[in-house]
Amino acid sequence: MSQRLKKILLLLLAAALLVGAGQVQKSLNRDRKQLDLTRMEPLKNAPPLLAFTTVALGGFRGLISNFLWIRANNLQQEDKFFEAVQLANWITDLEPHFAQVWAYQAWNMAWNISVKFSDFNDRWRWVQRGIELLRDNALRYNPDDTLIYFNLSWIFQSKMGQNSDDANQYYKAQWAEEMSPFFGPNGTNLDELITPQTPEAQARVKLLREKYKIDPVLVKKVNDEWGPLDWRVSEAHAIYWAAAGLKKARENPTKVDQADLIKLRRVIYQSMLQAFFHGRLVANPFNKTLEAYPDLELVSKVNDVYETMFAEEPSAGQRDGIQTSQRNFLGQAVYYLYEDNRIAEAEKWFRYLCKKYPDKSVVGGPDIPPSQMTLDEFALIFVQADLNEASQDQAEAMIEGLLTRAYYALVIGDSDRYSGFKLLAGKIHEHYQSKLTYANGKERVGLPPFSSINRTVLNQLLDPKQGIPYAMRSVIRTQLGLPAESSLPSAPVVSTNMPSNLPTSTNTVTVPVK
Repeated sequence: MSQRLKKILLLLLAAALLVGAGQVQKSLNRDRKQLDLTRMEPLKNAPPLLAFTTVALGGFRGLISNFLWIRANNLQQEDKFFEAVQLANWITDLEPHFAQVWAYQAWNMAWNISVKFSDFNDRWRWVQRGIELLRDNALRYNPDDTLIYFNLSWIFQSKMGQNSDDANQYYKAQWAEEMSPFFGPNGTNLDELITPQTPEAQARVKLLREKYKIDPVLVKKVNDEWGPLDWRVSEAHAIYWAAAGLKKARENPTKVDQADLIKLRRVIYQSMLQAFFHGRLVANPFNKTLEAYPDLELVSKVNDVYETMFAEEPSAGQRDGIQTSQRNFLGQAVYYLYEDNRIAEAEKWFRYLCKKYPDKSVVGGPDIPPSQMTLDEFALIFVQADLNEASQDQAEAMIEGLLTRAYYALVIGDSDRYSGFKLLAGKIHEHYQSKLTYANGKERVGLPPFSSINRTVLNQLLDPKQGIPYAMRSVIRTQLGLPAESSLPSAPVVSTNMPSNLPTSTNTVTVPVK
């Protein structure tokens, strides 16, 4: 046999063996997936260069990624963030099915690198990059991995929703501005997203699906189960991604890590509580801002969350902690409802609190249970627990502050909150005047009449030289039936009757929007 023929036969044999090995590899991959022996499945829909690299490097990918990881950490220590991020991209390219790699890199960008910058806009870019890394890339290669969903929801819930980062209000504002075109000025425009009728609406839905990877059908389902939610706030999206992770877990029960499921449920529970405290956005047309207020429509849903958490928790110690947290939440809910002039609802939840925890006090009040006081007394303790020991100046300052907030609420059309704040201010005045003796028996100075304090506050706000802007002054005059500014006497006499309505809370956060 000639050498030439031998070479041809050997080449043919090599080709046949290569083809056969490819077929056997497919069968092995299929068996490994069915038996859940590995999470390193073959890449799907990967760019050609990435697909070639992962195949060509084979087992050396791990060694190379370890070296790159060490190098990236060193660069970050030297504040060379952009070089470190480039290496992070290579690491995720080498280990695209390793969920912990994606989770770490996103967390590093959103938490560690972002705070290295003093400019809030720079910080927001890094938070966005962390979101995009998980949402656009990690889920592309790991669509069923609950760890990815948890870390994505955690950025919305913790980094953006909580106040651990002093730029959190900026993050909230940027996200609200970004989501407003899709969810409308009230954050509730869900019907149009599900059944868009116009080309413009259809284009918005397409952008929402393709850029933000948000499914309007799942949004509606989440809203029905946990809402109603304002979908411009970050907590709504934390709940969305956690719910999406739970949905994937139900579809792939054999690949579920129970610890990840617990974390996903906790993200939902914590986000619900945060949404109660600042999940309702109200536009202020005068200073072009969105102002965050408590979402009082969520009281019942948040209470249900606590009941569910208690039922799911096996640890007795943790169950005690859940009940303590629920008790304090109910106390705050009662106060916010009272403050919002929703007295009937406040009374309902106050009775619920007294019945469920008849012998327990709540944080923020005296060391006595709510069952031993009236609703009015209970609301007062949330303004200042030691009001009985307050000086005249302190008590008057509290009343003036509540009246100022009342008139600001009136400006933006929130008449319920206006009335609630004035009612609470009046109750504080009444309570102080009824106890003009300190605990040690010493007499304390009484307050001016409530009408005088109200008149002083209103005159300060309506002062053209040092009061609020003209447009806001005009709204107050119109709402109170006062004459126009040009014909107003220098010291107007203001009615002290308490209208009935107003909304804002002690944890109101002003969120600037472009």
